[in-house]
Amino acid sequence: MSQPPNTAAPNTAVADPRDQLVEHLSALRAFAISLTRDGSSADDLVQDTIVKAWSNIDKFQVGTNLRAWLFTILRNTFYSAHRKVRREVSDTDGIHAAKLATRPDHDGRLALQDFRKAFEQLPDEQREALILVGASGFSYEDAAAMTGVAIGTVKSRANRGRKRLAELLKLEDGEEAVMSDAACMAVMSASGAVS
Repeated sequence: MSQPPNTAAPNTAVADPRDQLVEHLSALRAFAISLTRDGSSADDLVQDTIVKAWSNIDKFQVGTNLRAWLFTILRNTFYSAHRKVRREVSDTDGIHAAKLATRPDHDGRLALQDFRKAFEQLPDEQREALILVGASGFSYEDAAAMTGVAIGTVKSRANRGRKRLAELLKLEDGEEAVMSDAACMAVMSASGAVS
């Protein structure tokens, strides 16, 4: 028996463009070096380009210039990154980052413990004056009426108490204690009010 002639159409299937990517790596790297002026950055740029091309290969039009498509991706990737870097703030000294730092919660608790120990060492009259005008928010006049002493005496006791607390807490002139408790902050504040 004779076999019928092979009437199948010749293989017209186009090869997958992904198979051709390797052929363009050296040209891509040369172009990347011309843009970045750095071998390491160029390698990163080529890698980003290949990843983008691979994941978007369905957007490539078969029959068009694959190298031109890859160069376009590389160029756009480079300039997008370049624009992004220009918008970023250089902080080589860490000045901006230091402004963003926050103290851990435990610092406030430790400072509060130190404050309580120092506050207990004050004479009763100074503690009373600080509690009334600082923590409780009474005016000097009200505190004087409650304790039965002159307004000047209450002011003097509160002032001496604040100074002694600053000494016990080893605070320099003008330095504020790190407290998380509003009442403690009010006691340390010369105005007697929480800021």
